[in-house]
Amino acid sequence: MTPTLRTRLAIVAGVAATTLVLAGCSADGGGESDADTITVSTFPFGVEEFQEAVIDPFTEKTGIEVVVDTGSNSDRLSQLQVAGGQPDVDVMLISDYYAALGQEDDLFQQVDASAVPSLDEIADFAKEDSYLGPAYSYQLNGTMYSTDELTADEAAQWSLYGEEGVSGKVALPDISVTAGQLMVSGVADEYGDGPYDIDAALDQLGEWAPGVLQFYSSSTEVTNLLTQGEIVAADSLSGFATDLVESGEPIAWTAPATGRYMATNRAMIPTGAENVDGANQFVDYLLSVEAQTSSAEIVGDLPVNPGATVPDTIEAVVGDIAADPVAAGYSTLDPTELVPTRSDWVDRFAREVTSR
Repeated sequence: MTPTLRTRLAIVAGVAATTLVLAGCSADGGGESDADTITVSTFPFGVEEFQEAVIDPFTEKTGIEVVVDTGSNSDRLSQLQVAGGQPDVDVMLISDYYAALGQEDDLFQQVDASAVPSLDEIADFAKEDSYLGPAYSYQLNGTMYSTDELTADEAAQWSLYGEEGVSGKVALPDISVTAGQLMVSGVADEYGDGPYDIDAALDQLGEWAPGVLQFYSSSTEVTNLLTQGEIVAADSLSGFATDLVESGEPIAWTAPATGRYMATNRAMIPTGAENVDGANQFVDYLLSVEAQTSSAEIVGDLPVNPGATVPDTIEAVVGDIAADPVAAGYSTLDPTELVPTRSDWVDRFAREVTSR
């Protein structure tokens, strides 16, 4: 973590989460006040990088202190539900599916476009009407593979996961993780009538299951399997490959030839947030070219602002897809299709795929 005079770090007990307080002094050096402080709830990883890329520059620019609360998507959403409309969070950075779940329970309010000028700059997919808050980053699904064993064209085919020659040497994500839902929809698109044809997807995945070494639930699991040579390919998010490619490992990532889907991370303002003005300022900065470029470079986030500079480390993995994922054939999934069916799909995946 980069030490600054504006920043202090304290560990605070929280419900099912670690809370980090990253506070700075106001622009004029005055005392603290509620109007000069916001609480941002985010993921439990990359906090130091996020502070350097976004929080410190935001505080320096606006004088607004930032208290960062971290935890899993589900834990943080549960805290909002328990708060009953009186949250201690002003901005929640959360995966799209959980953002949609929160909207179903009226836990989030519409981000005011007139108070967030940067909304005019970001890609259309990042401000789709299905969500009350914009996307600030996204994740591409594809295949990470050993370049010693496979070509990019071979790795791009969904049929790879059913080939006898790689039986026992491939991995797939569990449906419970982000890559898992994107994979299911990709297979449904390839072998069925579209991304929500769960019957076709589970039938195909069930056929492949005996040859799948592991249905993983974390990035560490899948990267270890690849680097240790236990598998030659795995369906994964592009971000899983960044460090491996940069380190010179004989590993690459490729988009699937068909069935290309991406997930987004959203910036949501909870219903009843105390400092909506400060929240709007934070979201506006988060979407700016400055923050998007810094976040891509330091955190590794794929930027939604087309004006942002994509670093070489990301381009080495995804190429020109980062410039315009929609033009490259990627789509987001409709939350109105996923939220009502999620529990049933998770149960069926366990019965019809992972138990095989």
